[in-house]
Amino acid sequence: MFHRNIKLIIAGLIIATGIWQFTEGNIGNGIFLVLLSGIPIFLYFKNEFILLAFLKLRKQDFEGAKKWLAYIKNPETALIQKQQGYFNYLHGIMLSQTNINQAEKYFKKAIELGLSMDMDLAVAKLNLAGVAMTRRRKLEATTLLNEAKKLDKQNMLKEQITMMKQQMKKI
Repeated sequence: MFHRNIKLIIAGLIIATGIWQFTEGNIGNGIFLVLLSGIPIFLYFKNEFILLAFLKLRKQDFEGAKKWLAYIKNPETALIQKQQGYFNYLHGIMLSQTNINQAEKYFKKAIELGLSMDMDLAVAKLNLAGVAMTRRRKLEATTLLNEAKKLDKQNMLKEQITMMKQQMKKI
């Protein structure tokens, strides 16, 4: 909704108002305002539209997720680097159902920009391994699968990884 620097300015103004309330003797108002300033600071690091797109994807609503991501007009300037990574990651997930070529581009860019959770990085590498496997690039697919296996610490992708490895033996 707001540019990332405007969010910090809003948080600073709320904190300044809270300090003013402390000096006036309104301790309750000051505490409330200082706590309220945490919202724009949180939204500086976690973009609200990306969070809403993740919620839509959990419900398998790809159109709704695309709608929320469309609100981000210029991701290079409006988002910090990790948020740009997740922006590309979400686009890659949505396009992996229909357009593998563009999905590969988005996943590579997401890995390049960085994802903060190992599980998300493992899913991106697993999808890239699937793309490499469909293009008969067995060596690249094997390395990506091994990287995804290392990143999958909770063994949530174990079945998909073993299934892909079995399919690669047939190639």
